[in-house]
Amino acid sequence: MRTPHATTAAPSSDTEGTMESHPTPGGHSVRTRSQHQRRKRIVQAAAALASRGGVEAMQMRTVAERAGVALGTLYRYFPSKMDLVVAVVGEEIDLLESSIERRPPGATTPSSRAVDVLMRATRGLMREPELADALIRSLIMAEVQTPFGERITGLLLRVSADGLTLEDATEEQADLAGSLASVWVQELLEMLRGRRTYDQIQRRIETAAARLLADI
Repeated sequence: MRTPHATTAAPSSDTEGTMESHPTPGGHSVRTRSQHQRRKRIVQAAAALASRGGVEAMQMRTVAERAGVALGTLYRYFPSKMDLVVAVVGEEIDLLESSIERRPPGATTPSSRAVDVLMRATRGLMREPELADALIRSLIMAEVQTPFGERITGLLLRVSADGLTLEDATEEQADLAGSLASVWVQELLEMLRGRRTYDQIQRRIETAAARLLADI
């Protein structure tokens, strides 16, 4: 799921610690390009550290040093480590969604398309098991709301129900897709603990998807 992480920190050429924004003609504010680049650099640095040592390696000072920003700047973007973990989770989902857009599932049944997405995500995460473990554990122990479950649920709805969005889905449809996403997270955790093989996860996900998405 990931693109290669930068191995060296790029120095920041603009003033650190500023969160200034420029108003658009409609009166809305947007971050400057340099702020977007700085934020991305911070998230990539955190992901690179997590991929080698899990959540414990994502020490705020270490992330700041690797990203080439002042510690105070890091805290302005991400007030806590959990906020930073949430951002890394969001980037992982962005990468998965981009992959799905480039190569949509070709299966003919809703459940098979959902399985395709979840197993593709499994393969991507397991290329960096330390990072995967950090992300999954952060979901279980999260002290802040994470976008992971909702976005995976929305992605499963789109691929299994011909573009159905979470906003337009019925409560039952959202619950069914959300249940499948929860099953996948649990199975992935079991795999990280060494209790499941990839083939076992696929079989169990296939069974769950066939039952949960039969009438979606």
